[in-house]
Amino acid sequence: MAVRWLCSLFGKPFDGGKRMDHGGSQQQQQQHPMEQQQPCHAQHPAMMRLYEVQKEVASLGPQVCTFSGLQNDRDYKRLERELTRLLLEVDQVDTEGKPELQGARKRAAQEVEGLLRYLEENATHPSRVAIEELSNKARQLVDEQVVAPQRTGGVAEINDELVDALQELVLRLTQIKTEGRVPLRKARYRALTRLCAVQDVIEGRTQQQTLSLPLSGDTHEAVDRINQVMVKVSVARSQLVALLMGLSGRDSCTHLSRILTEMQVELDALDVSGNAAIRNYRKQVVEEINGLLKHLDLEGEGDDTRRYDLAQNNSIREIEAVRAHVSHLREGVLRHCAMADLGFRPKAELQSLLTHLDQVDTAKNPCIREARRRAVVEVQAIITFLDLREALARRQPGPSEHPSHRAVWLVLGSLSDLQAQVLGFDGKRADKSYMMLEELLTKQLLALDAVDPQGDEMTKVARKQAVKFAQNILNYLDMKTDEWEY
Repeated sequence: MAVRWLCSLFGKPFDGGKRMDHGGSQQQQQQHPMEQQQPCHAQHPAMMRLYEVQKEVASLGPQVCTFSGLQNDRDYKRLERELTRLLLEVDQVDTEGKPELQGARKRAAQEVEGLLRYLEENATHPSRVAIEELSNKARQLVDEQVVAPQRTGGVAEINDELVDALQELVLRLTQIKTEGRVPLRKARYRALTRLCAVQDVIEGRTQQQTLSLPLSGDTHEAVDRINQVMVKVSVARSQLVALLMGLSGRDSCTHLSRILTEMQVELDALDVSGNAAIRNYRKQVVEEINGLLKHLDLEGEGDDTRRYDLAQNNSIREIEAVRAHVSHLREGVLRHCAMADLGFRPKAELQSLLTHLDQVDTAKNPCIREARRRAVVEVQAIITFLDLREALARRQPGPSEHPSHRAVWLVLGSLSDLQAQVLGFDGKRADKSYMMLEELLTKQLLALDAVDPQGDEMTKVARKQAVKFAQNILNYLDMKTDEWEY
């Protein structure tokens, strides 16, 4: 796509030319095609009009390149309307039949058409549609169990099922592929930040307490006031959730922020001296209000490229460095195993990498959490492979071993060989080798299913562990080929 602003946004040269030097050095800057015309046409009315169009395109280009909404969004319609107007104006430029002017008009039209295509492609991209579908499911879930009950004077249905359902939606959002497109990355990031904020709000709620003065059955006045504030906090929580999920047509972040700040002032004015329990209760409520306030600045969150372009994130870079080290160790392990050399056992090094990954700061970003989880799985796959190889090498079955138990170990031997192939696999799901590995692993599961323990407890435990081991290998193979991205 010959669109100057798209190319410059991704740091690529435009039309095969040299990258523009923005530093003001003596390096020759690439000229716009219209600036490469013969001098005799520079002041021509048609060329001057095309220059004006180019300036407008220059101002709309960055907006198009970062637009992350849908076709029914107001900004989409505005951008589409402006670009269509420019396209019509370019079409109406009178070139008087001169080839140079015709070429300049054609290039200007192509640039505007390129922006229009890019705008439409991102707004209708299957990944963008998938992001919206998952966001709608989250809205419906939150509306039914949190917002609607509170709106009608009821009690929000906040339970483990709701928390698990939201977590499942977060995981599915992290697995949506963006193909490196900035608008899709931005849309996914904004959806994730809001959903994770809702999770945080729901899981961070404080339960009301009733504390009594010594030698008195009456509720302390301060506690009653705090409980009244807690009722307001509960309402504000639902309003915040509605704002985050786009379910509120009346409330605004500014209005809700003012309400929460007034609650803080009210709590600060309470006299709770001499009672540590009540002071602690007030502190908890104040902390919850602060927790709600920190989620009110999400509106411009997705506008910072560094937040959703995770390839530039320090935690991701740290995880990638660990993965590179793991890849080196994996190659060494497979090379030594191919030579039947069990001397190379970098388990201590692998365990230290697990500790390193555990200390990586994810900043509650679900994409970074998923990247860390996948890196952990890669390390654990090598460790379990080494453990099984060592167990098979040490195994010395006696004549009294139960036949069913021996059958399980035979399957484990086959699984060890297959795991080595899975560890070294670097293809795609469409590859024949992938389908062969998947089929062979499934056959091993069927073989385990056919083992009859005949009441032998040791065989039951061994078969159960072998089934789990085979399923983990299948899951690892699936993870290696799902083409997940940050």
